[in-house]
Amino acid sequence: MATNMYGYARVSTRSQKEDRQLIALQEFGVASAHIIVEKQSGKNFARPLYQQLIQALQPGDVLVVKSIDRLGRNYSEILEQWTRITKTCQAAIVVLDMPLLDTRAGRDLTGTLVADIVLQLLSYVAQMEREFTRQRQAEGIAAAKARGVRFGPSRIPMPDEFDGLAEDWRNGIITATEAGSRLGISRKTFTRRASEWCRTAGAT
Repeated sequence: MATNMYGYARVSTRSQKEDRQLIALQEFGVASAHIIVEKQSGKNFARPLYQQLIQALQPGDVLVVKSIDRLGRNYSEILEQWTRITKTCQAAIVVLDMPLLDTRAGRDLTGTLVADIVLQLLSYVAQMEREFTRQRQAEGIAAAKARGVRFGPSRIPMPDEFDGLAEDWRNGIITATEAGSRLGISRKTFTRRASEWCRTAGAT
C-alpha cells in the first residue's frame, strides 16, 4: 500500500490565518488535498477534523505539522496522541519547526530517544505558556478591578434621589421594595447598589 502524507494545520479562532502553516506544509511536499485545516482551540484533542484524520491514518502514513503547538497545547494529551499515532496507528510524525521531531523510518535508537526527550520538553513548554497566559489574564483583571474598572454589562445610572433613598433605607425609614419602586428599578438592584453606597460614600 502506498504511503500517504497528510498535513494538519490549526488556528484557534476564525479570525486567525493559517497561511504560513499551509505554505510550510506544501513546501515540504504535502498535497493540498491532504491538508486538513481546523479552526479550534488546542486546549484538548476533542476536535472533529483532527479525530477524523487520526482514524484515517494507516501504518506507514506520515502526519506533518508546522510546530508542536499546532498539534495541541495540553502537555499530557500531546504525549498521549504522539503514542497513539506512532504506536497504535503505526504512522510517522514530522514537526517542521523541530527537525529532531521526525519519526520516519531510518532513525536510530539515539535519534528516537532524543525525539522523545525534545517532545516532552516542547509539550511542557507549550502547556506552561498557556497556563502563564491564563495567569496573566487573571492578574490583569484583578488589577483592573482594583483600579475601579468594572466588567460586564454597563451599570444603570441612579437618579439624583438615589442617595437620599439609600440613606433612608440604611436608617430603616424605607424598604428596599418601596425605594426601588420609586426609582423604577427592582428591589434586588436597589439593595445591591444601596449596599455599595453604604460601604463607600454613605459610610463616611
